[in-house]
Amino acid sequence: MAGTPKSISMVKQILHLHGLGYGIKTISRDLGISKNTVRRYLRQAGSKGLPPEAITSHSNESLEHILLEDNTRGRDKLTQLRQLFPDISSKLEETGFTLHYLWCKYKETHPGGYQYSQFCHHYQKYRESKSAVMHFEHEAGDKMFVDYAGKKLHHVEYGTGEIIECEFFVSVLGQSQYTYGEASPSQQKEDFIASVQNALHYYGGVPKVLVPDNLKSAVSKSSKYDPALNEDFLDMANHYGCGVLPARSRKPRDKSLVENHIRTLYTRVHAELSQVTFFSLEELNGAILRCLEKHNGTPFQGKDYSRRQLFEETEREALNPLPGERFEIRKTKQVTVMKNCHVQLSDDRHYYSVPYRHIGEKVKLSYTSKEVCVYLKGERVAFHLRDRKPYKYTTVKEHLPSHHRFVSEWNPEKFINWAAGISPEVKTYIEGVLSQKNYPETLYRACVGILSFAKKVGKERLVTACRMGIRMETYNYGFISKVLANNTDKLWAEGEQAANDRKLPGHENLRGSDYYKDMCND
Repeated sequence: MAGTPKSISMVKQILHLHGLGYGIKTISRDLGISKNTVRRYLRQAGSKGLPPEAITSHSNESLEHILLEDNTRGRDKLTQLRQLFPDISSKLEETGFTLHYLWCKYKETHPGGYQYSQFCHHYQKYRESKSAVMHFEHEAGDKMFVDYAGKKLHHVEYGTGEIIECEFFVSVLGQSQYTYGEASPSQQKEDFIASVQNALHYYGGVPKVLVPDNLKSAVSKSSKYDPALNEDFLDMANHYGCGVLPARSRKPRDKSLVENHIRTLYTRVHAELSQVTFFSLEELNGAILRCLEKHNGTPFQGKDYSRRQLFEETEREALNPLPGERFEIRKTKQVTVMKNCHVQLSDDRHYYSVPYRHIGEKVKLSYTSKEVCVYLKGERVAFHLRDRKPYKYTTVKEHLPSHHRFVSEWNPEKFINWAAGISPEVKTYIEGVLSQKNYPETLYRACVGILSFAKKVGKERLVTACRMGIRMETYNYGFISKVLANNTDKLWAEGEQAANDRKLPGHENLRGSDYYKDMCND
């Protein structure tokens, strides 16, 4: 949509590709962005003192705040015109349509657009660009092509005999044609990103550019004019310090290398594995790895060297080093800091503390499987290790105001010990309260309310009320409060005392404790 700012992941790609030496025209064409847009972001980065090599030191959130906060300018009229050229080109092939007629229609909807001479000039440039044929040369360490084989592999689930189909992922390095392949559960984004990472670690390095086919897991919107790249895939590429240039739709030259190798590798893998039954994905991939080693070690047809030899001699050293950690998909949520200085990660129903000065403010949760970060206007204000226990709190004491820090120390042991100091009956009752299924903070507040009655009405009355609750198996603050407010505990205590005072009538056949005491002494 015209005027829509590019995502920060896309901006990182623009800066990274420019840092690799790609020109504005190439970046514009392959990322489906106007040249003016590319220039604008490069100017913005330059004005902020952000050289391309520095972008990896910034989180997405901080870079977004630096570059995109006030970016509301729309695309220029040339970009708008270029978007119309594919349709104009199709119309000109129909009877009755002329370039002048289509220009008139263009001016009706774009009154401030180009005059006829400039309109014709830009359209001619467009036609020339479409007729040109690119010459592909693959430098060492330059590109890694990725795709899936059309025909699925499978393994059998042990015990049930169910056939589990799986995808066949393939990657190829452009210069050496060194190939990687694996069976993957699906073509979903998470599995695709995992396969790409496995390929990079198989090669032991990172190429300058990844070239995916128009896969939904990499390209959200397939188009030869304006491909929309998946944000998580871009973040993965940014993590490894490489660019993404998707293969253009209906341009077989862009992806012929990987497609040819898919056919070759799949034929060799299928021939080796077709007569063998595998009972797990790991077992299947182990067999594929052995086929890969054989495939990469086989000399090229008519050559005395193999893909592995070419890789070791020319391409391995050209790859960039792998980062220290593998990439994890990072999710984000917009949340509001609650009055108790915490935010909730709804995925786990777990609460994390934020400095109390941010109460009521909207913040961004950015999290992976291992960590949870809280950002405000691009600045990280809190960091926690992720805890998936529901209805629990992860709290940094310094995040709380001084009068709330006592609350942060609440835990079941604290209340059980407090209750035990009053009486065993109160301890048993508090244990019953804490066993209820509710938010921990709610239960803790109930315990505080119940135990505070020891000072308000006296320990004896609280003990009686708790004894009543235990007898009725009712464990909550409301019950204790109502019993004490209505003096029900006093009536209960009187009844208990009356029952204890009643004595059995005397009878010659009844023997008291003294009788049995004397018998024991004998």
